[in-house]
Amino acid sequence: MVGSGIIREIRSYHLDSDESQDAVVHDFGYKIIIPGLVDTHVHINEPGRTHWEGFHYATRAAAAGGITSLVDMPLNSSPVTTNVAALEAKLRSFKGNGWVDCGFWGGAIPQNIDDLDDLLDAGVLGLKAFTIESGIDEFPEVNAAHLKQVMRKLGKYKLPLLVHAELRDSYTEHNVPETKPIGKSYSRFLASRPKRWENNAIKLLIALASSNNDEGIFTKLHIVHLSSSDALSLIREGKDTGLCISAETCPHYLHLFSEAIPDGNCIFKCCPPIRDSENREHLWNGLAEGTIDFIVSDHSPSPPELKQLESGDLENAWGGISSLQFGLPLSWTEAKNRGFGLSKVVEWMSINPAKFCGLGKRKGRLAPSFDADFVVFDEHAEYVIEEQNILYRHKLSPYIGSRVTGMVEKTFLRGNLVYSNGEIIGSPRGQTLMNQNFS
Repeated sequence: MVGSGIIREIRSYHLDSDESQDAVVHDFGYKIIIPGLVDTHVHINEPGRTHWEGFHYATRAAAAGGITSLVDMPLNSSPVTTNVAALEAKLRSFKGNGWVDCGFWGGAIPQNIDDLDDLLDAGVLGLKAFTIESGIDEFPEVNAAHLKQVMRKLGKYKLPLLVHAELRDSYTEHNVPETKPIGKSYSRFLASRPKRWENNAIKLLIALASSNNDEGIFTKLHIVHLSSSDALSLIREGKDTGLCISAETCPHYLHLFSEAIPDGNCIFKCCPPIRDSENREHLWNGLAEGTIDFIVSDHSPSPPELKQLESGDLENAWGGISSLQFGLPLSWTEAKNRGFGLSKVVEWMSINPAKFCGLGKRKGRLAPSFDADFVVFDEHAEYVIEEQNILYRHKLSPYIGSRVTGMVEKTFLRGNLVYSNGEIIGSPRGQTLMNQNFS
């Protein structure tokens, strides 16, 4: 039973009963109804780079993918979300353009650390930082001293610090490795972003968090888009020693593998890179044992010209995978093939990310008092992903031509049908999700 956008009651229904005569009944046959997904890693790029994507297109694609709540990253919009004015610009851009609900991460950069309280008080759900160049000049990386300050500040808010964890090796002037031009070679691109860079950063982050813990300052530390399976033991050890550390991975690391990526096809470029098939299986093991907490898209679109589609120049192509609409079927296809049930996928793509971003008492479950966000899902439907079905702005995807299992048939946001069988329904009803709403 749904009322005022909230699940009021869950009960059995019999065709010959008169218990529901006062309600509108929808019969979806033998299809599965699952909670709306929560995607906490989406680059929407509005305002300022709306030609890259924008709320209108991104949230339509999210609804088509069964996502009813997402959290926008502080880049690659312009301005980046590193101050209150930039956040307010985001909120204005979202109003009337969001087909699903949306929260916002703030950004931590060297220049704004003294002003982060203002941004946190304004309602961001946490902060994002890079330990390596981000690709956007306005969003520089932070060092160990910066990270320690940010962790201390976040400790009092009990909000997470999300980190793009890659850290280049330290070399002396006499110990600089020779590098070869990447050109079109995927193997050389892969070698240019080695696993150990992720491992280096995660070791540093764990050491800083441990040091703060020893001083009674506790930080929620989160590793975004984990690619290196070698780092699983580090994260597991951090969890075992009592650190509040979590990690996510993405459909492109769980579905794709480097041996099948052709040279010169920049559609597959992302950072950290897609690694080999053995690494992929270790990531699945990390999910199974709980070292990796959930799956999110890291949807990072760009105009086709930035992907160097004609030149095949992997070194200079924009790094980012567009997958917002297809995360559920891709993940379900791979999970099912490894013996996981759909309930596990829901845990990884709805329950756990909702808890992580502070929405765990409102989103991610089909239960009384939760928002009536749900998806009608055909877990058996098989089909091929085609360009014509893409609803995000630039119809670029490494998944075009892939056969998957599992189709989102309908998506409901707070009880309202917003997507049905390939069509967006009604008008934008998305609401903002700010941290003071969930304290």
